[in-house]
Amino acid sequence: MPARKNLIAGIDRDRLKQVAEREGRRFAASRPKTSAALEAGAGTFLDAVPMHWMKDWPMPFPMVVDHAEGARITDIDGYGIDDFCLGDTGSMFGHSPKPVAKAIRRQARRGLTYMLPTDAAMEAGRLLTERFGDFKWQIATTATDANRFALRVARAVTGKPKVLVFNGCYHGTVDDAMVQLSNGKTVTRPGLTGQVMDLTEVSTCAEFNDLASVEAALKTGEVAAILTEPVMTNSCMVLPEPGFHEGLRKLATRYKALLIIDETHTISSGLGGYTAVHGLDPDIFVVGKCVAGGMPTAVWGLRPKLAKDYLDFNAGRLSGHSGMGTTLSANPMQFACLEATLAEVMTAEAYAHMEKGAERLSTGLKRVIEAHGAPWHVVRVGARVEFICAPGPLRNGAEAAMAHVPEVEAVLHTALLNRGCLIAPFHNMMLVSPATKKRQIDRLVTAFDEILTELFA
Repeated sequence: MPARKNLIAGIDRDRLKQVAEREGRRFAASRPKTSAALEAGAGTFLDAVPMHWMKDWPMPFPMVVDHAEGARITDIDGYGIDDFCLGDTGSMFGHSPKPVAKAIRRQARRGLTYMLPTDAAMEAGRLLTERFGDFKWQIATTATDANRFALRVARAVTGKPKVLVFNGCYHGTVDDAMVQLSNGKTVTRPGLTGQVMDLTEVSTCAEFNDLASVEAALKTGEVAAILTEPVMTNSCMVLPEPGFHEGLRKLATRYKALLIIDETHTISSGLGGYTAVHGLDPDIFVVGKCVAGGMPTAVWGLRPKLAKDYLDFNAGRLSGHSGMGTTLSANPMQFACLEATLAEVMTAEAYAHMEKGAERLSTGLKRVIEAHGAPWHVVRVGARVEFICAPGPLRNGAEAAMAHVPEVEAVLHTALLNRGCLIAPFHNMMLVSPATKKRQIDRLVTAFDEILTELFA
């Protein structure tokens, strides 16, 4: 038995290093075309990637994709990969769903952008309300933008300066959410690029599942809005404890703060997102990523009373730039894809398939973890599944940060890819799409078992 001090997440460090080196060599040796393409063409990009998140994949160099369809990606070396990352939720309903691809072709002949509404916009608005509830909608390009705009509305209507976010939260690259707790105090997150403003002037932090810490922040009278995901994601996933969301709603109402629910990841929860499935009651609703089938689109909606309050404010403000909106947002291509996704792709039948597959995946991963005696656990939120290389369940962002084991996760990600399975580079997130087959799920579980058999030998 290895000495306890030489273990990481229950694995012998020397064995982990051996497997890491072998899997890295295997990936690099098997993709000569990818390596050559990057060598020839990537030098024009800053740090050799078109967008720096592409450096976050743990393999020696990123795959270069040839095409994707359904729940499969094929790279330029000809490898077909079962895709459980699905564009980190952007393609949660599969790559290029047929109704969306058809809508793109049709709209492409009519124009790409003209900063005016279309018939599809009217229908998309109706479908948004039908799917997500009674809100007055606006269209953005990313959920980051939507969250930024929602916060401006909250501050305008309440006259208060701060947003309350949860330690370890994720809301895109919204500056206001880039804070954390340190020794019980809100501080700006370390590592932010070019950060000059003290974010604690506009933000305050509480722990997820801790209503007392939320109330303490709200009692100051400074908080315009609580911005939260229903489930903490983009970390080791943290589920809400019973009564937490009901408590948030009551506290927001009591202290005259707005409740913003960001469903950008938890849209995996079921038809209408976590809000519909679990009966939440936000003042502002935000969702992005997959809402238009992969076309860059986000939506944010205000309850009718809040919408009136905002329009009253807007009517009385001085003319000039509002700090909200972007030129290409609400373009006709977005509306064509929104309409197609909401009407034909984001259906009860699709979610039923996704739920069933995700349960199969979750059960399989749990079985493997238990068989090897790994001190790990599995969390599922609808179609979203995550294995966490630490005991659980986790209660808050502080515990989620401690449970994150990048050294182990990187080995697992590369080893799974070498066995034909792609999971998200950020933590251990997997999604089951309407196009995902049972055999793909079973291949992932088998590959996971093969890797753990060696790591825990």
